Amino acid sequence: MRVTVLGCWAPYPRPGGACSGYLVEDGNVTIYLEAGHGSFGKLCCHVDFRRLTAAVVSHFHADHWVDLLCLRHAVAGARRGGTRGSPLPLIVPGAPEEIYRRLAGYTDAFATRAVEELPVASRPGEPAVHVAEVDHLRLEFLPVPHPVPAYALAIAGRRRLVFSGDTAWSDELAQLAAGADLFLCEASGLAGDQRVLNDRHLTAGQAGDLARRAGVRRLVLTHFWPEYDLEDIRREAESGFGEPVILAREGLCLEV
Repeated sequence: MRVTVLGCWAPYPRPGGACSGYLVEDGNVTIYLEAGHGSFGKLCCHVDFRRLTAAVVSHFHADHWVDLLCLRHAVAGARRGGTRGSPLPLIVPGAPEEIYRRLAGYTDAFATRAVEELPVASRPGEPAVHVAEVDHLRLEFLPVPHPVPAYALAIAGRRRLVFSGDTAWSDELAQLAAGADLFLCEASGLAGDQRVLNDRHLTAGQAGDLARRAGVRRLVLTHFWPEYDLEDIRREAESGFGEPVILAREGLCLEV
């Protein structure tokens, strides 16, 4: 499995950058994970959008989904032109309902499913998750605390990737991330900003601490406020994790 960072900024990108977006590839499967501002153009530098297997969005804040509108026009045009046959499977939250209905209405491009309508699975001692199969990959969606319905996501094949999405502290997220080969985790601020971030986002220190508790193999930080010095983010996260961490950047390619 391979992850390519398309964008890592929030709620707006640095010059030349993009907001949240990641390309996940495993064999012949290609998943566009998150579709924030500018991420679709970055995606097209790495893969032909006509080859996408699925697209997935964790929640409906603009820096995570608005480039689905670009993707819609691209896929619909490819279908009209005969270079893509079927609609692209799209998995998104079912709320806010007006956004979900808008995307579900683009049947010229998407075959849309709401996370909440997916089957639920649970194992003893583990949180309940919604489950989808994308070819040979198993996707597990865990509700996380955020102002709108939002999900963390585990993608499992021979390796296991866990993506935090946008979230406040969550013990269940630590359970989902337990033993992950790669944990892609938001680090939206520093400890001094905790009052602002409370119940919305993780600080860098919390991201590191959560990853340590989960026993993940590698921690990759993302979702950065553009005004920060990212070395401050790195230092605080490493103090919590106890190991070196990786800072996401556009074009960074990681083997899981």
